[in-house]
Amino acid sequence: MACVKLGSKTDAFHRQGQAWFCTTGLPSDIAVEVGEMSFHLHKFPLLSRSGVMERLISEASEGEEGCVITIPDIPGGVKTFELVAKFCYGVKFELTASNVVYLRCAAEHLEMTEEYGEDNLITQTEAFLNQVVLRNWKDSLKALQTCDDILPYAEELNITKRCIESLATKASTDPNLFGWPVKEHGGPMQSPGGSVLWNGISTGARPKKSSSDWWYEDASTLSLPLYQRLISVMESRGIKQEIIAASITYYAKKYLPGLNRRQGNDSSTHLKPVSLGSPPSEEDQKLLLEEVDRLLPFQKRVVPTKFLFGLLRTAMILRANPSCISNFEKRIGMQLDQATLEDLLMPNFSYSMETLYNVDCVQRILDHFIAMEQTGGVSPCSVDDEQFIGSSGPSLTPITMVAKLIDGYLAEVAPDVNLKLPKFQALAAAVPEYARPLDDGLYRAIDIYLKSHPWLVESEREQLCRLMDCQKLSLEACTHAAQNERLPLRIVVQVLFFEQLQLRSSIADCFLVSENLDGSRQLRSGFAMSNEGGWATTVRENQVLKVGMDNMRMRVSELEKECSNMRQEIEKLGRVKGSSTWGNVSKKFGFKIKSQMCSAQEGSVTNQHNGSEKVEKLKERHGKHKKDSVKDE
Repeated sequence: MACVKLGSKTDAFHRQGQAWFCTTGLPSDIAVEVGEMSFHLHKFPLLSRSGVMERLISEASEGEEGCVITIPDIPGGVKTFELVAKFCYGVKFELTASNVVYLRCAAEHLEMTEEYGEDNLITQTEAFLNQVVLRNWKDSLKALQTCDDILPYAEELNITKRCIESLATKASTDPNLFGWPVKEHGGPMQSPGGSVLWNGISTGARPKKSSSDWWYEDASTLSLPLYQRLISVMESRGIKQEIIAASITYYAKKYLPGLNRRQGNDSSTHLKPVSLGSPPSEEDQKLLLEEVDRLLPFQKRVVPTKFLFGLLRTAMILRANPSCISNFEKRIGMQLDQATLEDLLMPNFSYSMETLYNVDCVQRILDHFIAMEQTGGVSPCSVDDEQFIGSSGPSLTPITMVAKLIDGYLAEVAPDVNLKLPKFQALAAAVPEYARPLDDGLYRAIDIYLKSHPWLVESEREQLCRLMDCQKLSLEACTHAAQNERLPLRIVVQVLFFEQLQLRSSIADCFLVSENLDGSRQLRSGFAMSNEGGWATTVRENQVLKVGMDNMRMRVSELEKECSNMRQEIEKLGRVKGSSTWGNVSKKFGFKIKSQMCSAQEGSVTNQHNGSEKVEKLKERHGKHKKDSVKDE
């Protein structure tokens, strides 16, 4: 830290209890009371430097023990007046960044101008501020910290503003361009040329490059009002929003203990907040949260999503302002595609404790995301259902990633017995249909919910299952759903039909591939002698493909037999009521495909064992719902 020594005399003051005495050999003729301390001094050195002291001495009455004056409100208190007295007597003392603000304000308060002496205290402190303190990062920071104690006086003299401007200028400038030391306490000093100095001698070694976060730790030592003003000035100077947001993140993590509980391994920054001796009060944390909300840039992908969830969780625990909570939800909604399932699993901190997790909050966040996607010009792509059959789906867009995330969240919250059906349905239905290439994740969540809520009536089960599109289930999901006793019978029948449709489409694709392979074989026949290895590989691939086609033919045969048996069973039931047409049955079950899809081909039945088992299960389940079916007719 830079310092300047003022005065030429050795120390001529000594303390006895609550009094200071000047040991110049002359008896004291004035006592100056500052707070609880008394200074026994001489009139002439004081009135020759200070206009205020001159007036107070002339107005004071002579008592038995000499003149007594009181200065109750001097900036900096007793310690500062001690240095002022030493300056008046010409006693040596150091002028540093830690005391210059106090001395500058005290000199102004005591009117220590050039009118009362050449090179008076105002002149010397002002010169030290401008020529030494404000040119150095650490000294500017220290001077700004001292402004907190005497803020009204510092504001009047523009010291606070000048320190903030100095810090903002240095933070917005790359220190590598100038070679001045940033961290004097840890890093080596540098020469004007930029090389490392050792005992004032240039070593030729180049110092390590400073990153953009070098000032975060120092700035976090400021009080919230001063830090807020510093950030505002930096923003006005055009510093990148990412750098501003990272500094605010560091500051918040330092003073909000709750943010560090579930952060995990966050590699977004290598800086770790300094642990405090005693955490701030809840009221102070609320104020800090609201200020962080105001300072954070309202911009997409500038603040880490995990950190935003931490702020939101802390705001809920501390019962922060509803507008503050809403703003955090909107920020998360802007970049929900970057969230993880762990982030969404926020406990319910409300007194009612209706559900284990805060489903309402996730619903609001999702609504914000959908609104942003729609206003951002993202139009849903019309994709044919056949595109998803047997394929891995399109590339993961943000809306697709969010759909997968919400399906996973639904599966996690589904076991909660207190989760009402309307809430579950509303959250699942909020995701647009085009966002889900496949409905396997949604089916899994619905199945878990049905298993955890066995008391749902048939109509509620059907209403819940309408959320998923049976045509968008994979073959594995169709196979599971066809044997799922928790699903309504109508849904199972739909699944069986669409499973058959998918198998037919897959076989058609295989035939197309086979024809292409046959055409390639003819083209390659002329080069058989020169490329025997490639031809052998093609033959093996064709054999594997034929085996796969045979297996699919067997599966299609089984499904056709099942459909035929089901049609006979349903026709028998229809005859009891006087109606046996397949068209009425297909209308009842909501099918949009023609009945001929279920017609069996001659000679295609090769294995009926598994199909008979499924039909028997459907018979048993349909018998349970026989009365309901009659009513529906």
